[in-house]
This record gives sequence, C-alpha cells and structure tokens, in this order.
Amino acid sequence: MSTVDITKDLPNATLVVSSVFSASPERVWRLWADPRQLERWWGPDPYPATVVDHDLRPGGHVAYHMTGPEGDQHKGYWRVIEVEPPRRLVFEDGFADDSGAPNDDLPVSRAEVTIEAVDDTRTRMTLTSVYDTTAALEVVLGMGMEEGIRTAFEQILGLLAEG
Repeated sequence: MSTVDITKDLPNATLVVSSVFSASPERVWRLWADPRQLERWWGPDPYPATVVDHDLRPGGHVAYHMTGPEGDQHKGYWRVIEVEPPRRLVFEDGFADDSGAPNDDLPVSRAEVTIEAVDDTRTRMTLTSVYDTTAALEVVLGMGMEEGIRTAFEQILGLLAEG
C-alpha cells in the first residue's frame, strides 16, 4: 500500500500531501484530467464527489460537490491557472455556496500538483496547498481536511489497480 505523507507548515500556511504510486506519470495525470476518475477519489469516503463542470485548461473552471451520508452537499470549485500534462497543474481551490458561486466566508488556497517519475514503474504525486494566512489553513484543518485528503489519496490505489 502506498504511504500518504502530509506535512503541515503552519507559519507558512502550507499543506503538502505526497504519495508514490505504482503507475506511470501519464496514468496518474488521468486521475485529474478525466472527471469520472477525479470524482472517484477527490471526495473522501463517505463524501463522494460529483464533478459537474471540468474545463482543465488555463482560465478553465472545475465545479463539483461532495455528498455526505445524510444527503448534505458541500460544493467546491477550481479556477485553473496552469496546466502542463502530465506533469503539473495549478489551480485556485475554494468552497462554493449553494448556487455554486465562490463562498468568500471560507478559505481559498493556491494548489499545485506535481507528478514525477520515481523510476520506470512508480510516480510521485505531490499536492501543495498554500493559504493566505495560518488562520485560513487552521480553518480547513479544523474542518477535517487532513484526514479527508489522506482518505482521498488512499482511494487512488483502488482506482489505479483497475488500470
């Protein structure tokens, strides 16, 4: 099983999540590029994601919601900044209100995904999220972000095992 490493850097308002997968960089990239694959891991168990808009190009927009066990929905969005398949993705990651508009009451991060070959059969994927303030990072950590992202990354193993 892959290990998920999570590093919290509170003074720099940064959360770094990294894992090595037995797959090529191109295969790991598809986890982000294919909305049907993205929704199978982006939402942590038991909050599966549904991707409703997926325009993965600079200036594009990704919209999704996660549905909780009681049917509650939690909406989010990405504003895509940079895309370099299959190696790098940069986006603004935020929460949305019931209408899908950005929820300015909750923190927004600048997320950077890097995908790099470790050797011929393994790839490291790193997600670095930088918040405006330590307090903003503490808000999302208080919402369960650390365990949620760990669970999400662990779901990738099953998805990659399917091919």
